[in-house]
Amino acid sequence: MNTSHIPTPPVDADPQETAEWTQAFQSIVATHGAERARFVLDQLVRLAHTAQVGWSPELATPYVNTIPVDQQGSFPGDLAIEEKLASLMRWNALAMVARANGAYGELGGHIASYASAADLFEVGFNHFFKGSRGGDLVFFQPHSAPGVYARAFLEGRLNEADLAHYRQEITAPDQGARGLSSYPHPWLMPDFWQFPTGSMGIGPISSIYHARFMRYLSHRQLLDCAGRKVWGVFGDGEMDEPESMSALTLASREKLDNLVWVVNCNLQRLDGPVRGNGRIIDELEKLFRGAGWNVIKLVWGSDWDGLFARDTTGALVQAFANTVDGQMQTFAAKDGRFNRDSFFGQNEALKQLAQGMTDEQIDRLKRGGHDIVKIHAAYSAAAQHSGQPTVILAHTKKGYGMGQAGQGKMTTHSQKKLDEAALIEFRNRFHLPLTDAQAANLEFVKPAEDSAEMRYLHSKRTQLGGYLPRRETAADVVPVPALASYAAFATAAAGKEMSTTMAFVRMLGNLLKDPSLGPRIVPIVADEARTFGMANLFKQVGIYSSVGQRYEPEDIGSVLSYREAMDGQILEEGISEAGAIASWTAAATSYSVHGLAMLPFYIYYSMFGFQRVGDAIWAAADQRSRGFLLGATSGRTTLGGEGLQHQDGSSHLVASTIPNCKAYDPAFAGEMAVIIDHGMREMLVQQKDVFYYVTLMNENYAQPDLPAGVEADVVNGCYKFASYPRTTDGGYSHNSLKEITLMGSGAILTEVVKAAQLLAAQGVDVTVYSVTSWSELARDGRASLQRQMAGDASAPMPFIERQLQGSAGAIIAATDYVCAVPESVRAFLPSDRSYLTLGTDGFGRSDTRAALRGYFGVDAASIVRAALRQVGS
Repeated sequence: MNTSHIPTPPVDADPQETAEWTQAFQSIVATHGAERARFVLDQLVRLAHTAQVGWSPELATPYVNTIPVDQQGSFPGDLAIEEKLASLMRWNALAMVARANGAYGELGGHIASYASAADLFEVGFNHFFKGSRGGDLVFFQPHSAPGVYARAFLEGRLNEADLAHYRQEITAPDQGARGLSSYPHPWLMPDFWQFPTGSMGIGPISSIYHARFMRYLSHRQLLDCAGRKVWGVFGDGEMDEPESMSALTLASREKLDNLVWVVNCNLQRLDGPVRGNGRIIDELEKLFRGAGWNVIKLVWGSDWDGLFARDTTGALVQAFANTVDGQMQTFAAKDGRFNRDSFFGQNEALKQLAQGMTDEQIDRLKRGGHDIVKIHAAYSAAAQHSGQPTVILAHTKKGYGMGQAGQGKMTTHSQKKLDEAALIEFRNRFHLPLTDAQAANLEFVKPAEDSAEMRYLHSKRTQLGGYLPRRETAADVVPVPALASYAAFATAAAGKEMSTTMAFVRMLGNLLKDPSLGPRIVPIVADEARTFGMANLFKQVGIYSSVGQRYEPEDIGSVLSYREAMDGQILEEGISEAGAIASWTAAATSYSVHGLAMLPFYIYYSMFGFQRVGDAIWAAADQRSRGFLLGATSGRTTLGGEGLQHQDGSSHLVASTIPNCKAYDPAFAGEMAVIIDHGMREMLVQQKDVFYYVTLMNENYAQPDLPAGVEADVVNGCYKFASYPRTTDGGYSHNSLKEITLMGSGAILTEVVKAAQLLAAQGVDVTVYSVTSWSELARDGRASLQRQMAGDASAPMPFIERQLQGSAGAIIAATDYVCAVPESVRAFLPSDRSYLTLGTDGFGRSDTRAALRGYFGVDAASIVRAALRQVGS
């Protein structure tokens, strides 16, 4: 074994003095116990700091179990039955994936991850994961989904036909089965999965903010979440994702002892070791301890207890300290003879420990994550711990039990097929009740309903409140006040100048006062409340803090002073868009997770939304979120001085790719009010699984009254704003008709209106349409086209085509976004009219709004030039 990585231990200049200190400390532990020993150590650390010795305690502990044998307690279950059940789950999960790939070869799937995590899941299912609506939340390691399906099969929630249609969601219904999604997807299996975790890193950060949101609900006295926990089972390789690590200090700062992570440390990612030249468990222990978490190391199984007890010289601990994960993976992939020679053969002390053990016994030495008794002890300690979140670092073998076909192999993550010999070896390894032929045919196994195993499985879930994962959607309707009661100032603005951002904030303040809806609103910001003019809400509803406000803010005398409170309503997430969107998702799914409908409004710089945390927004869509995302200071030219990375020209393009996201770019406060009102009714009253993205501007301009009767058109995406008949013949022949249609949205609609007035003065008849949603127009157009192509004679023409029948001439569309946004409707416009799009393609830059709009060619002058060219002048 290569030992070149092992550092040379420091030379002890005075061994006798060291021995005296060691004996003195051991005496304290033996005579006065661990508590006194910790006190003395703390005093010595303080003394070292005072003396500026430059030393701090090592955050990593020896490579052994945190919970010693004498403290692990007795196991409360039937170990033999639980081991048998876990073996059945392993087999059925393997059979499901292998059968699908044997039949089609292209479906994919994973066996090895669940093989390593099966016992971690099963102990949770049998003893800890509380079911029912008021139970625990569990985030499942995505590659282990086949194992969760295998358990649901034994529970009777899935049948054999369902398992036979793994990853066949389109063809399954034709066979009378339901297709099983590749990973946890609430959108695809809405009564089964609660949380999407397939995108690495999204599950960990989401679990933290869900745990914090439960505290928020409790502190605001909306829902009692005491006694409930959030469990997350994640992979060690997944911890490299920045989202996995980004909120660890939030969890400790908030003392989220309702949060338990189990990190499955099988030491492997897709291509090889997670840390081939180091030890990921040591690295994670340091990281989590430094972040303030309670860390439980679950490294070795019960078979090692006797070896540790006989090891009076510390040879085992020293050997583990000198073994990196790459070598540990090799030990997992090799047999007992190899491990005897390569591990226990390192020195005489280790050889002595292995004497009397057969090669098979050495081969069967379990890592802690495969020992049900040890797992239960770790989970129990985590569940009882208070004041901190807990992480359990569980040492496992990837592909555990797959033998030469996959255990510990570099290729094991992608292993989807096993030959007959490997299947029989797996059968033998887990003592499965299968003949050779049944094993080779990958037959599913399900004991009789009256068997001891099945009775045990059902009784355990009954004791814990019910089966999971299970997603429920029942929630009370939340009444929405009449539009005029909170937004009359916007719909009847009478030319008053304001920005749509300020109009939204005023609307939000009014909505918060509503006795029914107000308490359900969750305002969320990522350290930009003052930027968006929301400081007045600090006093009105307060900023949530789990400890209240322990200081006197420097602006306490101000009307807009900073106010934190335990029952505060605003979630101020600091400079973390990833954290803010995780909070938004927790609130936006409260209707299904908790049976309590909440309505989150997350307002942020629009550039820092879909572009920055788009994957998290996609996961929120998968989770059927309901709420509002507000992209403030939107567009590429409205935020003049901020420059390239702040100027958004593409968020509407990205938003249009999410099927249940309804994206709007209103130009005026009245339009925005109608959209917000409709969205609230759609989500809270009709309880549709949609969410809204609404862009807002920081530019002040005159706000017109909303024209009467256009509300439905505003929601559908487009309405006729005004007509501008020519005020002169412009020098044209009276026999020539000069007409043009202008379409605009958001910040650029005011430029479109200016252009229309200039064109009318030059002898052109102009009709202006306000486009509130390009993506809704495009979706409607595609839906109409699909019906027509399917032969539906009653299919209506696209909405945008019907609207444009009230105008004539060439069509020009101008927006503050890339041209691809207005181009999305081209196929659904009248075929006999030309169409030109103007947009802000390219990088943004800093200058005045006027200069920027001229540069990108979306100002009034540019629109006029384009229009005159279209009419042939």
